[in-house]
Amino acid sequence: MDDIKAFALKIFQSQAFSQFIGAELVTCSKDSAELALAVQDHHKQQHGFVHGGAISYLADNAITFAGGLALGGNALTVEFKINYIRPAIGTRLVAKAQARSAGKRMAICQCEVYAIDGESQKLCALAQGTVVPAT
Repeated sequence: MDDIKAFALKIFQSQAFSQFIGAELVTCSKDSAELALAVQDHHKQQHGFVHGGAISYLADNAITFAGGLALGGNALTVEFKINYIRPAIGTRLVAKAQARSAGKRMAICQCEVYAIDGESQKLCALAQGTVVPAT
């Protein structure tokens, strides 16, 4: 892959749900990815915190990109776990994923999700997932 960001961006822009929810592919490398979401009212649950489903989506997709890039192409998440550490309160979520172990047919990735509110950045979730090639 000569241009990793262009490759990843093409895939990201083809994801209808990512576009619908308003996510952004911030950066990526050969084994990592950072996604972000500008928090809107429709991303929140009844108590005013960002809904766990929105947090989970962001972590899952960041993991899939980190693992897919580490594996050299399109990929799918086959297993995913998330721990919510604190309510996500802020104007922006940022998910930072890294492939921790990658072979030819599988990558194990971890992700930290932060809630950003002004200058404050708080870890709100930790996730781990297993990624495999899509083909």
